[in-house]
Amino acid sequence: MVNVVASVGRNGVHDFILLRASAIILALYTILIAGFFVVTPTVTFEQWHGFFACTSVKVATVLALLALLTHAKIGVWQILSDYIKPAFLRGALQFVFSVILLAYLVFGFLTVWGV
Repeated sequence: MVNVVASVGRNGVHDFILLRASAIILALYTILIAGFFVVTPTVTFEQWHGFFACTSVKVATVLALLALLTHAKIGVWQILSDYIKPAFLRGALQFVFSVILLAYLVFGFLTVWGV
């Protein structure tokens, strides 16, 4: 078996499964939000606030956020590895995007749970 040094412990099958799983989670979350709008004829702030006050919706939102960030991390890595050839520039951009995605995770978590 050949070990690819550039993959840093990842392989294509792992990325493929993560992308498909995150896409399914995002599709289910979209159905959840769309279902709320379908069953609620006029959405007011109180209804919206009550919907997101439910613990299961908060958990689903954080799960969808994690799925989105996983999907973005793999996508950015694939695009940068395909189109940015200088290793230092590619590494620096991957670091910048990783920090941005981590900030999205922290602020998203704080927003959902209101900590």
